[in-house]
Amino acid sequence: IHPGYGFLSENADFARACEKAGIIFIGPNSEVLGKMGDKLSAKEIALEAQVETIPGSTEPLKNAEDAIERAKSYGFPIILKAASGGGGRGMRACWSEEEVAPAFELVQSEARKAFGNDAIFMEKFLVEPKHIEVQILADKQGNTVHLFERDCSLQRRYQKVVEYTPAWSLPLEVRKSICDDAVKIAKTVKYENAGTVEFLVDKLSGNHYFIEMNPRIQVEHTVTEMVTGIDLVRAQILIADGAPLSDPLIGISGQDDISLNGYSIQCRITTEDPANNFAPDTGKITAYSSSGGNGIRLDGANTFVGSVISPYYDSLLVKVTSFDRSFEGAVRKSLRALNDTVIRGVKTNVGFIGNILN
Repeated sequence: IHPGYGFLSENADFARACEKAGIIFIGPNSEVLGKMGDKLSAKEIALEAQVETIPGSTEPLKNAEDAIERAKSYGFPIILKAASGGGGRGMRACWSEEEVAPAFELVQSEARKAFGNDAIFMEKFLVEPKHIEVQILADKQGNTVHLFERDCSLQRRYQKVVEYTPAWSLPLEVRKSICDDAVKIAKTVKYENAGTVEFLVDKLSGNHYFIEMNPRIQVEHTVTEMVTGIDLVRAQILIADGAPLSDPLIGISGQDDISLNGYSIQCRITTEDPANNFAPDTGKITAYSSSGGNGIRLDGANTFVGSVISPYYDSLLVKVTSFDRSFEGAVRKSLRALNDTVIRGVKTNVGFIGNILN
């Protein structure tokens, strides 16, 4: 069973139930999933791998008063995070002592509803950092490689909107160091299958810090596939069935077999209203015309005329991924694809993304 990239893909109890029933869970085993799906546990593993983490609590906060005292010791701004969080949920930045208690209640409530776990921790909040993530592939034989990095700094409410690879704005030595650290963490926890290790790069010092690992395939895996030519989902299935990375259908005998060829950008078209603080919009799609052509990949199986957008699922409608030999070319293709996209019946963020790329 392939759990996709929703919440079940990081649910150790679900993976454990699959194992107990004799069903192959396409992802890491339940033990590793439990360790890396919990942000506090993942930080401990990063420290064990001698990878630097952002200063913060290493155990759940007891209550709002505990949060306030710790915030004073770290210095503002700080950020409160759900230990089992993901997808931008369960996070609040606080810039003063007065903001901590109400934010604590909000994060705890959101964490309880979204993840069934209201454990919260705290980190020092880095202002305008680069958010860099590294794609990992590891087989059951202990072979681990990275497929380079993605820059996912363009976000709204901690939810990624535009991602691209490579992270050309960072020095090459910083990018290499981040990728090496990602492999260290994966090897330390004996990771299997596809996963993504995430870092923040401080704007002032240039130092990078581990923040979390997403033990699953990610929405933005398409850009990595475009520049490496490796089908990550096929690799996931083969690895789960016991194939090594060197299997001809995966074709990775070692790190040197993986190379970057060009630039790729993914734009997430969502059913949200940018003019109303990105409030989710619902309704029936009455008109849909997508772009295409050279260098454009579309992932949007649920997008068609007559499709009903309900309030019960994620607002992601279609992913538009571009590829070109230059970053400027990838931008031009993305803009063309967005300009050619027609969606009626629900509000979308197409115009908002176009403004970002311009």
